Amino acid sequence: MGALRDRFWERPLTDLNTEEWEALCDGCGRCCLHKVEYEDTGEIEHTNVACKLLDTQTARCTDYRHRRAFVPDCLRLTLRIVDKVSWLPPTCAYRLRADGLPLPRWHYLISGDRDDVVSAGVSVAGRVIGEDLAGPLEHHIVDWGDDNEESAA
Repeated sequence: MGALRDRFWERPLTDLNTEEWEALCDGCGRCCLHKVEYEDTGEIEHTNVACKLLDTQTARCTDYRHRRAFVPDCLRLTLRIVDKVSWLPPTCAYRLRADGLPLPRWHYLISGDRDDVVSAGVSVAGRVIGEDLAGPLEHHIVDWGDDNEESAA
């Protein structure tokens, strides 16, 4: 296991070790929400419906290590696919760093406070519903309001 290096988040993603890669996540929980993809257009819409493993109050996975055993289609974000996952939010640290952009000021690696992602309005904590309660996904389409790049800063 590698150690976290000083200011590792400023390095290219290709230089990060496994622990640094994992530590880059801001914990917003948006990748753990169901999406609706329209077959005819390929358009993807976001919902406020959480994966069954996401704690809706904290936006943390309740069994991250074993998540794929319970949710086989859970995406494992890797360097090889990070630039191909079109539905990552513009605020996503992996997306930002893949594009050579800095982390936002509310990212815990910058601010030192893991709750800043919530204060910034980026986290889904307390803003989502569990998949067992939701019903049809089409009834839960949301616009998080950060599709412009300015909200990432």
